[in-house]
Order: sequence, then C-alpha cells, then structure tokens
Amino acid sequence: MANTVATQPMIAVEVAIALPERQQIVELEVRQGCTALEAVAASGLREKYRDYLPEGDDLALGIFSRPLDGIILPLPDAYVLAEHDRVEIYRPLENDPKQARMERAAKARRQQKRK
Repeated sequence: MANTVATQPMIAVEVAIALPERQQIVELEVRQGCTALEAVAASGLREKYRDYLPEGDDLALGIFSRPLDGIILPLPDAYVLAEHDRVEIYRPLENDPKQARMERAAKARRQQKRK
C-alpha cells in the first residue's frame, strides 16, 4: 500500500504575526489536511518571536481575523487549512482596552477638577 502522506497534494498557505514595529509573513507549502497549529510549527515564527508570545499551548490563532476559538471556528489543532488560508498568530494584549479606557477617563476627570 502506498504512503498516503507522500501522495497528498500540497497547498499554499501563509502564517503571519504582527509585531509592534512590523508584520512578518511566511509563505508555506503544506500537505493537504494540515492544521493551523501544524502550519505555525512549520513556519518557525513561534520560535523566532518567542519573546512576544506566551509559553505552552496558550497560543491564540485566527484565520483572516476570525479567531480559532472552538466556537465559530474549530480550535487551532482541529482547523484544517484550505488553499491560500492565512493563519494569524495573535500576541497577548499589553493593556486591557477596557482598563486603558477607564484610566484615561479617570485622568480626564482629575484634570477637569484642577481647572
């Protein structure tokens, strides 16, 4: 019996990460049936930018700005890539947007009281 992995067609995908100063995109050819998590591993971006990303399995991924959260789309280890998919690696937020908004509002109130 022939090796089915060797006979599977290849598809073109991209893996991207947005860094504070720029975006890095790696174009890959992966076997059909490859998951988003496997593509990230193949890209080498997680190792290259490990200082920006959480350790372990807490890597947040998405496909074209849609999170792989297991609700609308499958989780990264279950999402099977399609031709020309772009896997996006999401960095953790440095500041919680809600908290930052509350801090700005509090600062504005303090400045108005001084006037």
